[in-house]
Amino acid sequence: MKNFFVYLIVMAGVTYLIRTVPLIVFRGKVKNKYIKSFLAYIPYSVLASMTFPAIFYSTGSMISGVAGTVTGFILAYRRKSLLFVAISACAVSLLFAILQ
Repeated sequence: MKNFFVYLIVMAGVTYLIRTVPLIVFRGKVKNKYIKSFLAYIPYSVLASMTFPAIFYSTGSMISGVAGTVTGFILAYRRKSLLFVAISACAVSLLFAILQ
């Protein structure tokens, strides 16, 4: 239990620093268009880098993860609804997991 509180305090400190350092460093508005575009894409890139590897390893089988991902990409490219893409990718991934 002692380690938990140490980890919690470190995590809170890091989270606080991440949120306050930009406020201290950038006092005015950011006017450089390259920095603005870089900062605009950070949330998407972080979300993708955290989610994408988990897609392949969440099923326990790389083949079923790849099959679900490919299905999702194809249906999303064809502009199907988000619910349809998610259900279809899960179904294909389950089917491949059962067939193995």
